[in-house]
Amino acid sequence: MKKEIKHIDLENIKDPSFLKELSYNELDVLSNDISSYLIDIISKNGGHLSSNLGVVDASIALCRVFDFSKDKIIFDVGHQSYTYKLLTGRDLKTIRKKDGISGFQKMNESIYDHYEAGHSSTSISAALAMATARDYKKEKNEVIAFIGDSSITNGLALEAINNASNQDHKFIIVLNDNDMSISKSVGGVARSLRKISISNFYRKSRKAFKKLSTLNRLGYFIYRSLRRFKNILVKTLTGSTFLDNIGFNIVGPINGHDIKAMEKCFIQAKKNDKSTIIIINTIKGKGYPFAEDDTTGKWHGVSAFNKSTGDLYASNDTTWSQYFASLINKRMSKDPNVFTIVPGTGYGSEVTRLFKDYPGRMIDVGIAEEHAFVYASGLSLSGIHPNICIYSTFLQRAYDELSHDLARMNLDSTILIDRAGLVGNDGETHQGLYDEAFLYSIPNVTLAMASSTYEASKLYDLSYEHHGVFAIRFPKEVVHMNTKKYDISYGKWHVVKEGNDTCIISLGPVINELRNLLEDSNSPYGLVNALFIKPLDLEIIKDIASKYNRVIVYDPYSTVNGLPTFVAKELASINYKGKVILKAVDDTFVKQGSIKEQREEYHLLPSEIVKL
Repeated sequence: MKKEIKHIDLENIKDPSFLKELSYNELDVLSNDISSYLIDIISKNGGHLSSNLGVVDASIALCRVFDFSKDKIIFDVGHQSYTYKLLTGRDLKTIRKKDGISGFQKMNESIYDHYEAGHSSTSISAALAMATARDYKKEKNEVIAFIGDSSITNGLALEAINNASNQDHKFIIVLNDNDMSISKSVGGVARSLRKISISNFYRKSRKAFKKLSTLNRLGYFIYRSLRRFKNILVKTLTGSTFLDNIGFNIVGPINGHDIKAMEKCFIQAKKNDKSTIIIINTIKGKGYPFAEDDTTGKWHGVSAFNKSTGDLYASNDTTWSQYFASLINKRMSKDPNVFTIVPGTGYGSEVTRLFKDYPGRMIDVGIAEEHAFVYASGLSLSGIHPNICIYSTFLQRAYDELSHDLARMNLDSTILIDRAGLVGNDGETHQGLYDEAFLYSIPNVTLAMASSTYEASKLYDLSYEHHGVFAIRFPKEVVHMNTKKYDISYGKWHVVKEGNDTCIISLGPVINELRNLLEDSNSPYGLVNALFIKPLDLEIIKDIASKYNRVIVYDPYSTVNGLPTFVAKELASINYKGKVILKAVDDTFVKQGSIKEQREEYHLLPSEIVKL
């Protein structure tokens, strides 16, 4: 009689030690149970679905072989660590909620988390450093970097691999090849990995050669001799020696859903004195058909959804990303000298469908933000006007290129900064609060933020009128369809409401809520829309200083180091004697929670501002 397999109580796991007691059949059941649990949790809380479903089996195998209370694993980005968190004793019911479990690795959460990240391609650098420190201290532990096939194409990861090839500090790289990043992987390195993955002849040939070593001493000699020609074989059969020539042992590709096969590889990698790259092939979204079939990135990171139908619960209202995508579409349909660049985030920026409409003019550079901006500079110098669609949190990675390669040469370009301001449940690593401050510091940069679709359209048009680098910020919110028209000129603010004694200077979509609150309460406060963060409208600032005894600078889309500081500096320069109140996010990294909860924490609700 077939033994009934017991199901593990997932919400009461203390540590991964129980995994070693399970048979492979029991592990397969556990894998399915975890996948179902993840789908259930993420359907309620939102989060990274496809990436986590793809690495359930790999996480189990890793936790069977290594002791991560001592050994160190760094998940690149960290968004695919949900199974690992579960296996190391964390209940995921509060994941991504305020004061709950983080959607990324978090060192203050558990002794099993050894690093924190939120951006891609940092894991190999960190792992190499930890291996270096381990050897220097003469400690004994393994260090593993778990990285995806698109993250490894980023320049930072390649720099780390290049450095590691010149050092004798053993560590392990698990390269998760699912042929996806957020959306479909792009680029030559990704194609090289696919070639290695699909070269059956290479894999079979290698297996046959190795079999010789089991025959006799002569067979072993032949095998060792032939192995020296492996790189030539790889180059002949796959056209790529990228991985084989960097000084690592290369293992795989192996089935990333075969726990037993992965275990054997991980055990061998532990025994090796040399650094090893283990390539595993996984299915992103495995176990949930909607996610498995996705090639656009829709199921990479999702809001709450109906797990039975796959329907998202999010509002059907137009988002700022969608509206700016419509402006791009309109411009590109009329002007053949407009290109659009995205760094692997086409789905999130709502421009995926434009790739079919404008082949050759829509450029996805992959997870390569620095390259995106240098690429844009070359286009601009060649008479092409580039749009760059990028999340605020990822724009940080291209500061040097924006400054040195675009702004320094005063090149015309439009930067559409998505997810500006508070972004909610992704927490510290993804907040879009910091670009105001660092962009303001760069010469030849125009920085603006619209409160309505009318303003957004006008700002976008202005970005094509030879103002150099023209950056437009917009938040992760629904748009305000405002048809009220007024003259918008470069660098000029808009007086929304005249008042006396107190004037609120603000910007972005929150202007609409402020105006309604002031009108509903018959407040005497004035309200000014600081449409341009740079250049500031010095004429209106002087006018405000002459009329009002108190100025409130309210910017919920930045830290206090953004617009509030810039305006306060100008008021001080003209010897303003009234009171200045600066209301923005503190100079800090904001923890996860809903956007409303985050604004409440920093006392930034519009209803609070109009009562100051």
